Amino acid sequence: MFRVLLSSLCAALLASALQAAEAEFKPIFNGRDLAGWDGDPRFWSVRDGVLRGETTLDKLTMGNTFLLWRGGTLKDFQLKLKFRIRNGNSGVQYRASDLGKWVVSGYQAEIDNAAGKSGFLYEERGRKSLALIGQKVEIGTDGKPRLAGQLAERKELIARGYYKPKEWNDYLIVAKGNHLEHFLNGIKTVEVTDNDPKGRAMEGLLALQIHAGPPMLVEFKDILFQTP
Repeated sequence: MFRVLLSSLCAALLASALQAAEAEFKPIFNGRDLAGWDGDPRFWSVRDGVLRGETTLDKLTMGNTFLLWRGGTLKDFQLKLKFRIRNGNSGVQYRASDLGKWVVSGYQAEIDNAAGKSGFLYEERGRKSLALIGQKVEIGTDGKPRLAGQLAERKELIARGYYKPKEWNDYLIVAKGNHLEHFLNGIKTVEVTDNDPKGRAMEGLLALQIHAGPPMLVEFKDILFQTP
């Protein structure tokens, strides 16, 4: 009986702790409109509780365009969101710099239906590809990324179904100091330590991307933000 009671108590305490941790995440998209967000109204909208970025043959963008969150500056944080992309290319920009006219530069957590692309770390208008999926990378003071270890082989991650093409996927992005991690559907895709004092960003904006090119649709929901 004592063991049963102890087990029940431990389970209750664990559930309470998990609920408390989850409660620390705050929604930054209200599910109704674009309040707090800033982007080209030709491409961004809200429908049925979902934030949509869409281009059509009648409305194409000649360059990458972004929806910026104006609610604050990202320093150390955890960001959770769900996304689905039907076609095209997108990404989650974080610690980004605002270049004006809905254009940003900075770290990007990749979103793409091509096998093995979603989850890698790219730097928009900067050092470009910094870590492919499955890689643990250290970026030197010279700005060059170097492989420091392997989290998993690319083929293994694809075989494990780390990403679900054209379905809803869960993204978790964690940034603490110069240490960055991406997780897709609970699986870590990259881990990066950025030791480049000139190229790295320790704070900046959050933004969502529509990539230039053919017509595309990307959707986001349940966008939650947590700071230490």
